Amino acid sequence: MASKKAFITGITGQDGAYLARLLLRKGYEVHGLVRRSSSPNTGRIDGMLANRHWPDVRYCAHFGDMTDTMSLVRILDAVGPDEVYNLAAQSHVRVSFDMPEFTGDVNGLGTLRLLEAIRSLGLDKTTRFYQASTSELYGKVRETPQTETTPFCPRSPYAIAKLYAYWTCVNYREAYHMFAANGILFNHESPLRGDQFVTKKIVRGAVRIHNGSEEPIRLGNLDARRDWGHAADYVAGMHAILQHDTPDDFVLATGQCHTVRQWLEEVFRLLDRELVWQGQGLAEQGCDRKTGRILVTIDPAFFRPTEVELLCGSADKARSLLHWQPEYTFQSLIADMLDHELKEQ
Repeated sequence: MASKKAFITGITGQDGAYLARLLLRKGYEVHGLVRRSSSPNTGRIDGMLANRHWPDVRYCAHFGDMTDTMSLVRILDAVGPDEVYNLAAQSHVRVSFDMPEFTGDVNGLGTLRLLEAIRSLGLDKTTRFYQASTSELYGKVRETPQTETTPFCPRSPYAIAKLYAYWTCVNYREAYHMFAANGILFNHESPLRGDQFVTKKIVRGAVRIHNGSEEPIRLGNLDARRDWGHAADYVAGMHAILQHDTPDDFVLATGQCHTVRQWLEEVFRLLDRELVWQGQGLAEQGCDRKTGRILVTIDPAFFRPTEVELLCGSADKARSLLHWQPEYTFQSLIADMLDHELKEQ
């Protein structure tokens, strides 16, 4: 029996790298969309392709871009994938305020280009499509925990573009009877997380301090509450969504919420430092209880123009229909990221 073919946009990102690993282990032939760059941008997947434990790695990179319709058509026509995972995005919420048009083009219209390419090539009855939706859709939340039926209220250009993509996916499912499904994923992190994301920024900054750096970690809103899981768990959920009998939309979440402040405290606890907090507002500082040294400061540059204060999801539907259950806890996620960073630095 021929192996399944998967096409992953955003394969060079955190989720794309974890998903590619998972699919290769399952015997898939994996194709990835890679943006042409004069600097190497495939660091997260290079090691995977050189993995000696997989002597028959079936992987192919294709140069293209989510803003270039013809490149997507050309690749899809050549590959004829059984499954398409659309993970490509301008994924930094704060940056989306600085680049709203680009974010809308890639995150919103990029999804439309992919779905229309699948349909126009006659792949709509054979190709299953996964859209990477996000808990940022809920924005100024109307209820907690958030579920598949919770109203959306996006609070950033990133979330607004993702909302367009979400409803585009639903529309193609209903209008053309395509297997098109949304995964509404809450925050998920890993050692492969980009350096600009707050979780990785904290872990990396804390390890530098541990190794002798005098530079404190500069952050914005310490009281934002998020539902944090591990990317390895969440890509397994993506795959399960496309194996379901019917196309549907699913929340993937741990159901546990923590603040940025608690993330900081756990990271420093694992490094044998206890954080104590002094001051208020922009003058607040996190200090080492033993030495009094300032480890964390507040920088207004890292606040969003419109904040999302609380995101906490319920994955009851995914647990019931997909039998999906995250394995990592808040503590084991941070420990995994910290262990990796200690080895790297």
